Amino acid sequence: SLQVLHAGSSGINAEYGYIRTAALLRRVYLKQGVGCGALRKIYGGRINRGAAPSHHKKASASVIRHALKGLEEMKLIAKHPDGGRMITSAGRRDADRIAFQVMSSSMSTE
Repeated sequence: SLQVLHAGSSGINAEYGYIRTAALLRRVYLKQGVGCGALRKIYGGRINRGAAPSHHKKASASVIRHALKGLEEMKLIAKHPDGGRMITSAGRRDADRIAFQVMSSSMSTE
């Protein structure tokens, strides 16, 4: 089960995995060569330590790594020659198509 460790276990969205995977694809689209460690920092958050001051906690590497592997199997991202991941032409095409559909549907509702 996927969960955000620094946020606790209450209110976990049933579609959390899909949302996180889409967010990771967007992040790789915007910044080529980003790796699992950088994504852990980006998706981490504040952890409540009670009376002690709060600190930043990195996100789960397992969740990010498995999502990246799934995107690689779908041929949407590939390994970057200098490390990290980069988006493929098919991934860019699909992301642009979905973004256009979302934008056009939000324009028609206004």
